[in-house]
Amino acid sequence: MDFTVIAHAVEVDHGVKRLSMRFIKKYAAPERQRLSAELCAEISQEFEKLGLLTLPRRLPTSENEYVFVLAKDSPLGQTVALASSLAALDQLGENRMPWLFDNHPDAKKLLT
Repeated sequence: MDFTVIAHAVEVDHGVKRLSMRFIKKYAAPERQRLSAELCAEISQEFEKLGLLTLPRRLPTSENEYVFVLAKDSPLGQTVALASSLAALDQLGENRMPWLFDNHPDAKKLLT
């Protein structure tokens, strides 16, 4: 998997790029017919190595879906990482601000 093109595109666009899963698959595994949950997990790990993260955090297996690829060290990337940690705490029942996701239910789906 060579995602340097994607990493450069994110850098050029000031830390955020909206890409289709079809485009990401083209660089991840062009020989594969379909995206699987396992391949999406591998893609996420490769993005982590390059200092990137995605929103939604769990990549969809549909090639017709779009995701945002963010630079982890950008202000938006740091905010998403922090919010993801809060969503993980909420799933464990340890969220000190349970009302937060009551007010923003769609955010919780994207962050977990």
